[in-house]
Amino acid sequence: MTELLTRRRFATPVAQESVADDWHGRGYSCGLFVDPPGRQWLDFVHDCNELVTVVEGRLEMHVGDERFVMEPGDEVFIPKGALHSVINASDGVSKWLYGYD
Repeated sequence: MTELLTRRRFATPVAQESVADDWHGRGYSCGLFVDPPGRQWLDFVHDCNELVTVVEGRLEMHVGDERFVMEPGDEVFIPKGALHSVINASDGVSKWLYGYD
């Protein structure tokens, strides 16, 4: 399932407007989360596809049986129905974009 992760999909520093334009062109929304150190979003399942891109910090992502550590500019595709979790793996705040189709 490593095709779920695209390293450096977006240039750094990541501009939210550029990601939003790209995602809107692909049929996705674009929202921003700002998470404190240690924040965990565990065991989610959606009835649509999702994209996640790191703007600042580092995220640990679990999608099904796969685990990724994401850096700014990386993008993960989460297929609809896939069990997934997002964890702020930074010592500080993480900022990340999410979008649904």
